[in-house]
Amino acid sequence: MAVSVEIPREYGYVVLVVVLYYFLNFWMAIQVGKARKKYKVFYPNLYAIESDNKDAKLFNCVQRGHQNSLESMPVFFVTLLVGGVQHPVIAAGLGVLYTIARFFYFKGYSTGVPENRLKIGGLNFVALFGLLICTASFGIHLLIREML
Repeated sequence: MAVSVEIPREYGYVVLVVVLYYFLNFWMAIQVGKARKKYKVFYPNLYAIESDNKDAKLFNCVQRGHQNSLESMPVFFVTLLVGGVQHPVIAAGLGVLYTIARFFYFKGYSTGVPENRLKIGGLNFVALFGLLICTASFGIHLLIREML
């Protein structure tokens, strides 16, 4: 049996958060490009080798901050977009929190001291957990509708 789902008008906020995160990701990519020039780490190398580059740790921290954000992006987008169907305003708010926290995660990592990524950036885990709850709520809502 099929279930129809109505997209609420407020879902537009969810879509705008995706656009906001796109700009953050683009900015982080530019920062990695600048670090490549500054620390002389050229393509196709993903990371600098410490035995070849005295600034390897500094570059690698910039690269890792962006790479980790890319690795987390699918889970963020899925939970934001799916959870936002049932709870668009809450999901959009959590998405903005996640995006801001990811900015600070990247900035902290880029200092060359990996522990700095979690000072404010650690809030991204709180936001992601909230989005997971929104997504689970949507799934439960669909199942209950199906049973009725």
